[in-house]
Amino acid sequence: MNLDEIRNAIDDIDREIIQRLNKRVRLACEIGHIKLAEGKEIYVPSREEEVFGHLTAKSEGPLPEKAIRKIYREIISAAISLEKPLKIAYLGPEATYTHQAAMKNFGSSVGYLPIGSVPDVFTAVKRGDADYGVVPIENSTQGTVISSLDMLAEADLKIVAQIMLEISHSLISNSKLEDIKEVHSKDNALGQCRQWLARMLPGVELVESASTAAAVLYAKEHEGVAAIASSIAAELYDVPIISENVHDKEENYTRFLVIGKTPTPALGGGKDKTSLMFTVKDKPGALLRALQCFSFRGINLCKIESRPSRLRAWDYYFYVDVIGHAKDENVKEAIDELENLCSMVKWLGSYPNTGV
Repeated sequence: MNLDEIRNAIDDIDREIIQRLNKRVRLACEIGHIKLAEGKEIYVPSREEEVFGHLTAKSEGPLPEKAIRKIYREIISAAISLEKPLKIAYLGPEATYTHQAAMKNFGSSVGYLPIGSVPDVFTAVKRGDADYGVVPIENSTQGTVISSLDMLAEADLKIVAQIMLEISHSLISNSKLEDIKEVHSKDNALGQCRQWLARMLPGVELVESASTAAAVLYAKEHEGVAAIASSIAAELYDVPIISENVHDKEENYTRFLVIGKTPTPALGGGKDKTSLMFTVKDKPGALLRALQCFSFRGINLCKIESRPSRLRAWDYYFYVDVIGHAKDENVKEAIDELENLCSMVKWLGSYPNTGV
């Protein structure tokens, strides 16, 4: 085939694709109308993961899985926006990593609501100002985001999905490197760059900000101040990047949670994750017996963390992630036994163990 013939063939394929896409969206809207009539959620993470799984399994290449997911994320996002306008609250302002994670999960066709703090994201969802919220929960270098963990203990909301985002920090400022006196960023972001900062900017004051993007906005207006944030934030707010890849670990990922009011159905096949919070009775071996509820049933416990309950001194709750859905028979049995052993058990949600 010559160049014109190839281009004509592509044009024919594009016409067929757009016709099929419009037909797909019309069918999705029909499903949306049925869901709304039955009082069901439009956004169902487990169903989306089924779709992504089917697509990647059927693909014969050369499109990689990551590209297929991005393409269909936008197709699904456009369909959802026609079924029901969704609003997603996130830790703002625009161009934070949380905003990027939200966009990765929901696409560009839904509405977004920037919120100034993690607790206020939970409040926005609880009050109905937003349908869902996106908050950071842990970083592969710096560990848990405490404010998110504490809000999970307090709020009557459910985790419905998780998102994994690769983090690449830049040093951003209108000043030259040698003129920088302060570096501003989110506390976890500063922690992820501590060694680089000690080496390249020894003695410089590190100042915590509400978010990475807020730090960029502050640095933009103040001489001698730099921010640690993403290149996207630097571009959006028109502040120069002084240095890229300033994080200490080459592989740097943050896990985000999507919170909502309605639990997510099981994906099945061992592809779900369940998050729980519990407090043990003040007896020797109480924690061991609690964890044996999972180990005796062959349930993989992939995270455990303790936090002060803030109810009384020296009282702690334990946050755990286990593989499986709360409706799986073995997980359900484990939770039932846990409730008999513990003074408090709170199911935080079950959701697809994906988010790539």
